[in-house]
Amino acid sequence: MTATAEKPDLEIGRDRRRKEDQRLITGRTRWTDNLTLPGMLHLAMVRSPFAHARIVSIDTEAAKQSPNVVGVFTGADLGEAQGACINAWAITPDQVTPPHVPMPSDRVAFAGETVAVVVARTAAEARDAAELVDVEYDELPAALDLKESAADTVLAHPDLGTNKSALWVFDSAEAGTGSSADEAIEKARGDGIVIEREYRQQRLIPAFMEPRSTVVDPTGEQITVWSATQIPHILRFAIAATTGVPESKIRVIAPDVGGGFGGKLQQTPEEMITFAVARKLGKPVKYTETRSESLMTAHHGRDQWQKLTLSAEKDGTVTGLKVGLTADLGAYIAIVGGGVPVLGAFMFNAIYKFPAYHFSCQTVLTNKTWTDAYRGAGRPEATYAIERLMDELAIEVGVDPLEIREKNWIKHEEFPFTTVAGLEYDSGNYEAATAKAKAAFGYDELRAEQKQRRESGDRIQLGIGISTFTEMCGLAPSRVLGSLNYGAGGWEHASVRMLATGKVEVITGASAHGQGHETAFSQIVADRLGVAFEDVEVLHGDTQIAHKGLDTYGSRSLVVGGEALVKAADKVIEKAKPIAAHLLEASVDDIEFSAGRFSVRGTDQGLAMAEIAMATFAAHNLPDGIEPSIDSDATYDPVNFNYPHGTHLCAMEVDTETGGVLMRKYVCVDDIGNIINPMIVEGQVHGGLAQGIAQALWEEAVYDDSGTLVSGSFVDYLLPTSADTISFEVDHTTTASTTNTLGTKGVGEAGTIASTPAVVNAVVDAVRQFGVNDIQMPCTPERVWRAIHSGDGGDETEGAAAPHFTEETGMQGQTDRTDGANQ
Repeated sequence: MTATAEKPDLEIGRDRRRKEDQRLITGRTRWTDNLTLPGMLHLAMVRSPFAHARIVSIDTEAAKQSPNVVGVFTGADLGEAQGACINAWAITPDQVTPPHVPMPSDRVAFAGETVAVVVARTAAEARDAAELVDVEYDELPAALDLKESAADTVLAHPDLGTNKSALWVFDSAEAGTGSSADEAIEKARGDGIVIEREYRQQRLIPAFMEPRSTVVDPTGEQITVWSATQIPHILRFAIAATTGVPESKIRVIAPDVGGGFGGKLQQTPEEMITFAVARKLGKPVKYTETRSESLMTAHHGRDQWQKLTLSAEKDGTVTGLKVGLTADLGAYIAIVGGGVPVLGAFMFNAIYKFPAYHFSCQTVLTNKTWTDAYRGAGRPEATYAIERLMDELAIEVGVDPLEIREKNWIKHEEFPFTTVAGLEYDSGNYEAATAKAKAAFGYDELRAEQKQRRESGDRIQLGIGISTFTEMCGLAPSRVLGSLNYGAGGWEHASVRMLATGKVEVITGASAHGQGHETAFSQIVADRLGVAFEDVEVLHGDTQIAHKGLDTYGSRSLVVGGEALVKAADKVIEKAKPIAAHLLEASVDDIEFSAGRFSVRGTDQGLAMAEIAMATFAAHNLPDGIEPSIDSDATYDPVNFNYPHGTHLCAMEVDTETGGVLMRKYVCVDDIGNIINPMIVEGQVHGGLAQGIAQALWEEAVYDDSGTLVSGSFVDYLLPTSADTISFEVDHTTTASTTNTLGTKGVGEAGTIASTPAVVNAVVDAVRQFGVNDIQMPCTPERVWRAIHSGDGGDETEGAAAPHFTEETGMQGQTDRTDGANQ
């Protein structure tokens, strides 16, 4: 047995300050841009100002004469040496995939695409010289509007003949997981309820703290690449596969990485260009993007239209769901870009017992920055749509939105439950999470206050928003990914090395970008091996040290990478038992392990793990046939996704005269299974909430009619600060996952997935009495005001009259009340 059952001072479940924070908050970080190598040169990219244009000519002579410029290269100069950016997930066999050369020489397909690179001795000199590169373009019509692009009005890539990339369909009747959604909807048109809505998921930008940076050193036996990336192992493979350089000759290091949120889950053109230039010159080179470059050319997220039809019986029991997505891929298909909406396909049914389901997604190419995973990757989009729709069903039936959810959700005694989308939810208790959230929120009291404000005609109206969600995370069983034509597996690798001093080195293929891996993994191994938390060192992010791995995304680090660590640690214990038995002169069958100590059953004889480690290292007295090592490796492939869930409740105040919105209260109760470090979990939830709320209220990537990103700085792309948010009330319930030994579920994306619909539901709820059933995100004061004044959910008319409060509507007697709001 292991130490976790008996050790009195367990690490798992304990608040531990993060080991990594000491170097992060004191400035002793290892960011890629901090690196300086002897003789290192710097790059600056020359980028297209046009969304779509032919490259007529590139004059580099003036730039080459600029001070300390070493070279200027175009796509033609680098040729095949620059490799290609890959798409690892063709979602259908006939997917239309435009080739993605890192630096094209003939045509640009989005504003910001690189057409030349300047190499100089300093970054400032490179940027100055880049302005001297004279590029002549022949501007072409650009495909920008998503719906028009889906109709092939203008072609993003004329040589392809269409903007339609792939149509992916799931039908529960054909899959054998349910009945026909069309038949359920048709039946409900006669004797039930049918609700049809169209929602917009705006385009977002990950906007991580640290801009992307790459350093390439080609001067050793290997080419070493440092990159601010989430995927060092996948990046190494992509470089090798497209440049012809053997994978064994490439070392990729992800040092400290300042955030990613999916935005660094990419093989970027800039990485490939930097790699090619370093090889060409035989010298180390660095490229670090500016913030405006990051916002313009680092991949974007979301950007889809969602058309949903829900059918139900008169009492609100759901009978069918039909979903049709149109998803903007941008100019190219990113590494998993085409598959992101497909991940959402399995989550539109959410926690509800739909007997019939149909999903289709048309992915579309446009002349905008390419899209890919952004925190949640398909699941926030699905959760938003179904939670908005459940509110609409509650209104139609005439019951409280929580009541309609409870009527349709999976009961705790029904787990494990196979959904209409074909997934098996292993555990959950939606009733418990909702009851706890409702009590902490003061749900009934706030509903009473809302009623009073409506009856008094208060200028400040109160709305209550609900999001009861689940998600699939812990990507992912390799067989499932294979069935979806994904280009890789979902396993993770770990090693546990017992050092002679009794200390432990842990090597994991899951590399962190701010989540606290080094701390949480130390806690797991400390408990498993019965060693001190401080005696565990976690190594990651370097393909030379962690030679195998599939990296970090999809809330997989703990539930997949952590499980690999458990298995490796258990192997250490099993390998140590014969040595302990030999030294204790006992049978292996009589050896027990608990709290870091091997003992002989029924006696007080024993040896500590550190003593076994030293004896193994010395190898003076080992059993015959036993190798002098108890170090162990493990590769874990999950048997299922895992399914965290929770209930999020939000109270929003809306000024009906100005459209201004103010968050009054936010409570969430999440169930993420067993918790390793509550402090880290709370931080993850808080960060996720901020991002999800930001989509609801502030963030949107906006292009003008020519395809220029007009929200290309933080002046126009609005990120919330701590002054813009309130103190969230975070709590949890626990139903352990049954598919991994730790009983854990993912948490990294939960806050983002759940919060957006909770906030928008609250804003809409506050003004629904004015005929509003939707407000397009972000819910800016102008959009809210126009929705109120038009009463049609946001298709507003300029100059519409203010709402008229009459005795009949009970909306007279407005006041200037703002008390109780969080300022």
